[in-house]
Amino acid sequence: MTKSEKVDFTIRTLQELYPTIPVPLEHKDPYTLLIAVLMSAQSTDVRVNQITPLLFEKADNPYDMVKMSVEEIRDIIRPVGLSPMKSKGIHGLSKILIEKYKGEVPKNIELLEDLPAVGHKTASVVVSQAFGIPAFPVDTHIHRLMYRWGFTNGKNVVQTEKDAKRLFPKALWNDLHLQIIWYGRDYSPARGWDLEKDIITKTIGRKTVLNEYYKIKKTRK
Repeated sequence: MTKSEKVDFTIRTLQELYPTIPVPLEHKDPYTLLIAVLMSAQSTDVRVNQITPLLFEKADNPYDMVKMSVEEIRDIIRPVGLSPMKSKGIHGLSKILIEKYKGEVPKNIELLEDLPAVGHKTASVVVSQAFGIPAFPVDTHIHRLMYRWGFTNGKNVVQTEKDAKRLFPKALWNDLHLQIIWYGRDYSPARGWDLEKDIITKTIGRKTVLNEYYKIKKTRK
C-alpha cells in the first residue's frame, strides 16, 4: 500500500467503527469543557468525569468559580492529581475570562494558550470540540498509534501533530482526533495489546513494530 492508500484505509476503518463519536469528557459548554480538559492532564477521563460534577455543582461558570478560594477548588479536585497547579490554573483563568473576555471562553488557540495552566493540547481540544474549529490535539493514544501506523517518527507530540495535519484532510481533523483516541483505547492500547483485534495496525502497521510484537509474543510462549 502507498502512504495515501494507508491513510484512506485508516479513515475508512475509523468511520465504520465510530460513525457517531462520543466526546470523552462530560461538559455542557466551552467553559466546563475547558476546565474538564485542564483537569484531565496526567489523569483519566473516567476519574475527571467523576469529579467535575462535584466542582460544577458549586461553580460551572467563571463568576461562581472566582468566589471559591484556590484551596476550596483544590479540595474538590484532589483525586485527579496535580491539584495544586490545576486549582491555581482554574481560579486564575476564571479571573482572566471575566476581566478580559466578559466571562466567555475565547475561540482562538493562541488566546487560550495565554491562560494559566492551559497548554497547546488543551487549547486545541477546546477549539475543536467546543467551537468546531479544525485542530488536531495529540494525546498519548494518538501519538502511539500514529507511530504504530508509520505515519510519524514518534519523536515528540509536536512532530506527530504536524504529520497528522499534513496527512489527513482538514475537514476530518476534529472527528479523526476523537476516533483515533477511541480506537487506541478499544483496539490498540499500550498495555495488553492484542494485534489480532487491531485491524488497522495489523494491515498497515510499521514493520519494526509488527516484528517486535511477534518477537515478544514468541518469547512468551
